[in-house]
Amino acid sequence: MPFYSKLDTTKPEDRRTAEGLLRLRTALNKEVPGQTLDRTLLLATWNLREFGGTKFGGRDKEALYYIAQVLSHFDLIAVQEVRDNLDELEELMGILGHWWSFLVTDETAGRAGNCERMAFVFDRRKVKFGGLAGEQEGPTSKDGNLLRISDAFARAPFMAGFQAGWFKFSLCTGHLYYGDSKPDDPERLEETRTLVSLLKKRTRNKDQWARNIIVLGDFNLFSTKDKMMKEIHKVFETPPAVEGAFSNALRTKPFDQIGVLSPEMHNRITQSRGGVFDVFEHVYRDEDEATYKPLFGDHDYRMWRTFKASDHLPLWVELEVDFADEYLQCKAKEHKQ
Repeated sequence: MPFYSKLDTTKPEDRRTAEGLLRLRTALNKEVPGQTLDRTLLLATWNLREFGGTKFGGRDKEALYYIAQVLSHFDLIAVQEVRDNLDELEELMGILGHWWSFLVTDETAGRAGNCERMAFVFDRRKVKFGGLAGEQEGPTSKDGNLLRISDAFARAPFMAGFQAGWFKFSLCTGHLYYGDSKPDDPERLEETRTLVSLLKKRTRNKDQWARNIIVLGDFNLFSTKDKMMKEIHKVFETPPAVEGAFSNALRTKPFDQIGVLSPEMHNRITQSRGGVFDVFEHVYRDEDEATYKPLFGDHDYRMWRTFKASDHLPLWVELEVDFADEYLQCKAKEHKQ
């Protein structure tokens, strides 16, 4: 659990934070399965709107405590929209505790990149970083140049290798191009095709770091019927527990996705649990608008609170990662032969 010692009971805002944390803890304990030592992996993805940015004063202590409380209920979280300034991320890690670590990309140059980074935040007591880390680039010709300019990503997806118990896997997170506010923006669709193609090719490489690849992040998907979803499903399997889940703050679009390409997880995916955790049902609630009025002033409350929590909600899945029985059964068959 996060460290709460810096909450000062003499301050009204800190007492309010403690009350919000209690509501979050109660809801998370009810909606999200408990963490295990080595039987399951609790995996999440969360686009934290302009995390490290300065709009509306950035994240104050209250917001960081709420975010830390949510993250602490998972083992490994992919985070998108981390900005160039990492002070908020460092402060967040201090609240989570010294057993938590993060990996983060360099900031992305260019207007479309918006000076964003992508990060993996993980509990070292449960998840081991395997040493593999790198940004994904589009396919290149023999001279090393991109085959087509359209193969370039606005924000390069980030891949890293991890291990949880018996399960060794590569995790790739992306924040795909938004473009026009409509389904299947051409550039967004092309980025999807490129990313899926790149990851599929990795599975054919006998020297790959892991046989299992999980892709997750903000795909800016407008509908499960979009062409983008069809491209993802050509290679990756979406756990039924999160299929079609609406992950934007308004709960109207399935922006965020989790896809699994794993021979080891074949039958386990259909049995997995998952969903979207709606932060705004417990903190920065509609009924709290008058309380926060001095902080957001003449601005719209529902927009203001997305710069404190986010305009996305965390999407999560629980995967069974204990393969001991299957392994021993294979050993037993080998002995009989």
